[in-house]
Amino acid sequence: MSKAIIRTARIEDAEAVLDIQREVVTEKDYFIAVAEEINKTTEEHQEWIRKIFDHERETMLVAEVDNKVVGWIVFRSQERKRMHHTGSFAIMLQKNYRNQGIGKLLIHELLSWAEQHPVIEKVSLGTFSTNTRAIELYKKLGFVEEGRKVREFKFSDNEYVDDVLMYKLVK
Repeated sequence: MSKAIIRTARIEDAEAVLDIQREVVTEKDYFIAVAEEINKTTEEHQEWIRKIFDHERETMLVAEVDNKVVGWIVFRSQERKRMHHTGSFAIMLQKNYRNQGIGKLLIHELLSWAEQHPVIEKVSLGTFSTNTRAIELYKKLGFVEEGRKVREFKFSDNEYVDDVLMYKLVK
């Protein structure tokens, strides 16, 4: 496999980012939304990316392999003044590119960005309690479990999953 390149997302990446999101959602194991809720157009996704870049405390990075976007990570900040120092991220990778260190590269690059940012001090995330591989990776990267929202997600009548809340202080 070719080496992954991590770079800042561009507006023209919107379609690839949206395709990855649609793909991951169909797997049902990693994302809060269900497939029918992902109904944005490419143009709406372009506007979403544009708003991220217009916000001084937010960023989006993509992973590229052989000039193809195969994953992305987005960091969104809090609007409340007392929470400007915090934000959380979401990350998605195409299935064929998982378990190759690309997610780790995306997170490292995001953490590097956050460490250099004059305001960001705390990077957070939430993940399904069933996503044990991701939780393991986050712990290896220095994230700490901060708490859980018990039975936060309902998959079927008697199938619930906790939301595991994790964080890392970067300053």
